[in-house]
Amino acid sequence: MTERITVSAAHADDAPAMPSWVAEDTVTYAQAGVDTAEGARAVDAIKEAVHGTYRPEVVGDIGGFGGLFSIAAAKDMEDPLLVSGTDGVGTKLQVAKLAEKHDTVGIDLVAMCVNDILATGAEPLFFLDYIAIGKLKSEAVAEVVSGIAEGCKQAGCALIGGEMAEHPGVMDPDEYDLSGFCVGVVDRPKMLDPEHVKVGDVLLGLASSGLHSNGYSLARKVCIEGRTHYEVRLPRPSLGGKSVQDAMLAPTRIYVKQVRAAVEANPGAVHALAHITGGGITENLNRALPGNVDALVKVGTWDMEPIIPFVCRAAKLDETEALKTFNMGLGMVLIVEADQADAVKASLEAAGERVFRVGEIVEGTGVVQYENKEALFPELPSDEEQPSVPGAPSPEERTSQRDTFYEEEDGE
Repeated sequence: MTERITVSAAHADDAPAMPSWVAEDTVTYAQAGVDTAEGARAVDAIKEAVHGTYRPEVVGDIGGFGGLFSIAAAKDMEDPLLVSGTDGVGTKLQVAKLAEKHDTVGIDLVAMCVNDILATGAEPLFFLDYIAIGKLKSEAVAEVVSGIAEGCKQAGCALIGGEMAEHPGVMDPDEYDLSGFCVGVVDRPKMLDPEHVKVGDVLLGLASSGLHSNGYSLARKVCIEGRTHYEVRLPRPSLGGKSVQDAMLAPTRIYVKQVRAAVEANPGAVHALAHITGGGITENLNRALPGNVDALVKVGTWDMEPIIPFVCRAAKLDETEALKTFNMGLGMVLIVEADQADAVKASLEAAGERVFRVGEIVEGTGVVQYENKEALFPELPSDEEQPSVPGAPSPEERTSQRDTFYEEEDGE
């Protein structure tokens, strides 16, 4: 017979100290670290931003158990297909936390999802978000959601629901993470498809706004870690007067309205589309190719934001590694019928895009080739003439590790 021994950890001499409320008869959710009242305040704080994204198809309001959206418009399509995408922002959130600026990462979240489904030619219809946070603060959540709402407006989709989850004991109070999910629709006969791509097609690249939302584990390691707040916030001539922090927080461009307008204005001209995200040009453009052709990319035919070569130089990346890590200045690449390339380019430029003719489709095996790869990195302006900032530490006061940027940019 086994004897049961009961030990009260709350009273044992060598037991860890227990919270004061352990001995109470009732333990509330708030005592466990979850504040439902603050959650309700957060919902109230985001309502106006959410309502600003609504389309006529939205049914009901936020706060229900599910978001409702009418797809009656799809009845006019020959063969409507629903297209879905989900993604996050990744470690770019750590830069936002450092900068105490959280109103742009929501744009990134939407962009990563809607640009993906745009690759099929789909129109994004609605979006849902998931915010996991250590300690819920309604003002902070409202700041993040304002960015998500702005992204939805840029994409023309409705923010119809989401979740705010408080994770005490799992995440630090100031930590948070974002996930997004979007649904769109495309008529199958009009869908963009790599099987339409053929030899002679032209590659049109759309300018990115910087790093977008990929490669931040590397970018943070070489540009943020070990630096003082002063250094990452210092305006730099080599970054066009921006600081490293601000350049890294430039939100991902959303291409939905511009690309869809160009596709509709030039029926049949756009054969396929690649969203350039993690894996860079090398490992994304090939996803828009059939197996019997290659994409020949002519390096040096487009511009890029200064933060991109800045990070690549700090990480000492060669051209091959850079092209499969960052977007290198191209956020999206369209594969277009050759005799309609000028018309598509004009349509995109009329919508406000910076468009570059960056290559062509050649015979091959479904991979990306590069021409003139050595022209990838432009010369960087010198940071030698730094503006003086009252109270800023002198170079002598910084460690040799923290002076890396100055040494590299002065060519030493």
